Amino acid sequence: MTSNDFFERIEAHFNDELPFIVYRKPHQQNLSARLQSNAELNFTVDFTEKGFVFSPFDAIEKTVLIPDAISEIIGVSHVNIESDTEPVEEHVIINSASIDSKNAHINRVKQGVEAINTSDIKKVVLSRQETVNLSETNPISIFKRLLERYKSAFVYCWYHPKVGLWLGATPETLIKIEGNRFSIMALAGTQDYKGSLDVVWQNKEKQEQQLVTDFIVDNLKPSVDSFKVSDVATVKAGNLVHLKTMISAQLKPDTPLKQVVKVLHPTPAVCGLPKESAKQFILEHEDYNREFYTGFLGELNCETTIAPRSGRRNIENRAYAVSRTSTQLYVNLRCMQLKNQQAIIYVGGGITEGSNAESEWEETVSKSLVIKSIL
Repeated sequence: MTSNDFFERIEAHFNDELPFIVYRKPHQQNLSARLQSNAELNFTVDFTEKGFVFSPFDAIEKTVLIPDAISEIIGVSHVNIESDTEPVEEHVIINSASIDSKNAHINRVKQGVEAINTSDIKKVVLSRQETVNLSETNPISIFKRLLERYKSAFVYCWYHPKVGLWLGATPETLIKIEGNRFSIMALAGTQDYKGSLDVVWQNKEKQEQQLVTDFIVDNLKPSVDSFKVSDVATVKAGNLVHLKTMISAQLKPDTPLKQVVKVLHPTPAVCGLPKESAKQFILEHEDYNREFYTGFLGELNCETTIAPRSGRRNIENRAYAVSRTSTQLYVNLRCMQLKNQQAIIYVGGGITEGSNAESEWEETVSKSLVIKSIL
């Protein structure tokens, strides 16, 4: 299948108002897609199904499933991307958020800092949405520009006629499981990328990163045999840099995947700590419904072939190649919803006791450029 044939199939499915997901994993070339054969709205029951899941922020029981059993799975290894329009340079993008929106977010951040100082909340992630009028409403064209610009992100376009149309380029993995081995990314702290990864991090960002890492380790201890925690590294994601820690472990036998996901989601990187207190504050104080922003999405219980070690003879290679069940879920960040010829962009940031409201506003403006730069 050529890349043109691949995208024509996606567009035809979209025009027929049938559910689909098309995506590219970080640092890979090939694209994958699942084309559901009917317009039914399916949900995962216990995360034992096979397919692609898309979950909202605050309702894991409403995790939408595009099942493999009723979907055609297609892919293409060589992608010919020809964007219909040139992306706008980031430095000429004008912030389209209103003064009212800015003041509302700054006040919300101040309320968050006050709650941290007067309650059990240690961190809360507060977000906002911003609406941009579109001159280009073809989601596949926008998806191609995301592919072109964000090579290190999980780039996707997801559609269901009964739910909506979402696109994104998220830098954050929720969990990756192959067999009983899993890895999790703890991502927190944000600065503008200024040409180098040699940046100075303030105590606020270091504290935020440590809170996320500690939460993952402490909450997954009952489900694993051992932990390995990497050193903290600075990584680039679009026009931003973040602090990242990788955590890997071996799941105990018969640990249900749903149990692991429920413990992790939503993580402190998108919600806060303690999780329930922070989540309640978000639901009470944010003036909109996050829907699938800061939810998660990805492949669920898919068969993957693990390549044999190099250096063995070909006849041995066949024996050493093994097939395992793989789940790869990503946090739905740097995303947008297309609706009524508009793009609804979602951005936020972690608030701790050391947060400055004006700086937190500027961070959301920087994050919004990730999406605006391709619209």
